[in-house]
Amino acid sequence: MATTIRTDTDFTSWAGKLTGKVVLNQAAADVRLSTTPLARRFTEQELTDLQIQPVNPGRGRGARGGGPAQDAAFRDRLLQFLAREGAVATLEPGTGRNDRGVILVHNAPAPYRDALPPMMPAQLIVASEQYNRILRLVEGKVPVQVELNIQNRFFGETLDVFNITGEIPGTDKADEIVMLGAHFDSWHSGTGATDNAAGSAVMMEAMRILKTSGVRLRRTVRVALWTGEEQGLLGSRAYIKQRFGDPATMTLKPEHARLSGYFNMDNGSGAFRGVYLQGNDAVRPVFAAWMEPLRSLGMTTLSIRTTGSTDHVAFDEVGLPGFQFIQDPLEYGTDSHHSNMDVYDRAQPEDLMKAAVIVASFVYHTANRDDLLPRKPLPRPRTPAAPVAPAATPAPTAAPSAAPASSTQ
Repeated sequence: MATTIRTDTDFTSWAGKLTGKVVLNQAAADVRLSTTPLARRFTEQELTDLQIQPVNPGRGRGARGGGPAQDAAFRDRLLQFLAREGAVATLEPGTGRNDRGVILVHNAPAPYRDALPPMMPAQLIVASEQYNRILRLVEGKVPVQVELNIQNRFFGETLDVFNITGEIPGTDKADEIVMLGAHFDSWHSGTGATDNAAGSAVMMEAMRILKTSGVRLRRTVRVALWTGEEQGLLGSRAYIKQRFGDPATMTLKPEHARLSGYFNMDNGSGAFRGVYLQGNDAVRPVFAAWMEPLRSLGMTTLSIRTTGSTDHVAFDEVGLPGFQFIQDPLEYGTDSHHSNMDVYDRAQPEDLMKAAVIVASFVYHTANRDDLLPRKPLPRPRTPAAPVAPAATPAPTAAPSAAPASSTQ
């Protein structure tokens, strides 16, 4: 049944009408003609532009945008309403970057991430063309019957999530650490080849290169393959809080002072073209020197900009140097990212082999330089500290001391 439930006030008009129905509550997908290449590499001008920090005008006078903020919890309330009404499932178009049979997977609503989620109807995403055809038939009063066969299975003996770590011990600075990593979880519509088996494979290959080459590493090198990245950096943030510090309070642990840096890969299987510095301009001359012999592999760009939505952010949140590599986009943003096209055939072996060499080189230099990598100032705590009661004013003494006061910081 096609519905038009846009606000909580619409629930009343649809009460009692949805039992046993498959609900289509979204408008038809706007399937547009694509006149640009699906896959591409960065041009020299685009790489030059990445080196310039754009000005953020904020929301003051002259800023664009605005309007009322959307109710982020409405989708959850809608799904709970549909469940109470006895709806069987919802259908949604797999819209995103292109609509030629690509099905984009959306994030699960908040209740599915809770420990005890309320009852929900099945949420099914189909190709935009299929959704649009069903919607046209329903709106044209043509009866439509949908047959669903949904089978969910859990694999393994436990549903606990976990990170995977491994180390190559260091030598004279073994108590200090260099980290590299990627996330190994993925969405279910494909096999997760470019998001992010590609990153995991590159990081494991970089470790193999360092191990089999027999190079001396002064600092301990630790690889981490993260879980729960797709649900909000759950694996890396839990690890950071356990080992390095709590971003909410900025209460730091001893290991925080011993991490030199972290290198991450999570933008498909495109070739590395440089590094996002995350606003840490002090590290620019260090990376520039390391990139000089790698220019023939395409490493030419250091961008002062920050990039987010992946596991290096968890390090940056507690003031640790965390970096993501700049990668050629290929068709990651048009076809494979979070879609049914994220399969083995989309991985580019030559680009991945180059990436592994570059990661190994960066990790080697980080492990062996005399000093830790430069850091930005520590971020402020996310939650304000509890107010401290003022100390009682001491009673005046008969005669003030003539000794100078001293303090220790």
